[in-house]
Amino acid sequence: MRSLSNYDFALPDDLIAGKPLEQREASRMLIVDRSAASYDDAEFQRLPEILRPDDLLVLNNTKVFPARLYGKTESGGNVEVF
Repeated sequence: MRSLSNYDFALPDDLIAGKPLEQREASRMLIVDRSAASYDDAEFQRLPEILRPDDLLVLNNTKVFPARLYGKTESGGNVEVF
């Protein structure tokens, strides 16, 4: 069983996107090649050269909205999720 502590890490505020880039094609994406077990950090503008004819591209057009959930842990601690 995995522990939630495996997902604890420090994320500097300057690495969190607060708004879209003016030049949207300069956005970053992570390319995962499962067959080669490799990862590549790339700019979104490279997408057309990366896609193959048999690839499936899934688009997510959901919007992020401000939400906050409050809860309690089994031990009684308070939890707040954004």
